[in-house]
Amino acid sequence: MNLTLGSLFVKNLDSKILGFKLSDMETTDARPATDVLDDLLAAWRESRPDLDPSPLGVVGRVIILARHLEQSVCAALAKHELTLGQFDILATLRRHGPKGRLTPSELLGSVMLSSGGMTARLDKLEEAALITRGTDADDRRKVVIELTAKGKRLIDAATVTRFDEARASLPKLPPAELEALEGLLRKWLASLGEPA
Repeated sequence: MNLTLGSLFVKNLDSKILGFKLSDMETTDARPATDVLDDLLAAWRESRPDLDPSPLGVVGRVIILARHLEQSVCAALAKHELTLGQFDILATLRRHGPKGRLTPSELLGSVMLSSGGMTARLDKLEEAALITRGTDADDRRKVVIELTAKGKRLIDAATVTRFDEARASLPKLPPAELEALEGLLRKWLASLGEPA
């Protein structure tokens, strides 16, 4: 495990090291047993008492959770032979109606990809017959992306899997605590200028 202050660098620090799965978290008012991050913070306090490593307790755990959640969703989507990026594109189209009908620019504004990354993913989705690219009836200069019937079936099934996976990944907390957690995360994202 490596972790430096200055620029946060975490290597080989994941939920396996911490010994938990998100869905196995118990709901208690008592503080859970210490984990490797607590040990890391104690070591920093000992070796560098002039620095306050406490922010790493939150940030490090968020990094670990993000890595765990991404691995979990990728494993779930692999059952549908989709990557997270492909799912994101198909789901964005599906949210805009049965066929989608979005221009590449509209689609790009709804997903977190570069235009080059978007083109490569669209090419693969089109090769798999999950989307088509056509011209807009009102403006033939515009390209419009639509889900095919096969694409709609796939994204509808993958969305059920994705929602089930998200539900299973939640910690076992009372609804009020989950709501509070969501609110705090939303506030943190807003402070970074990210849409929540």
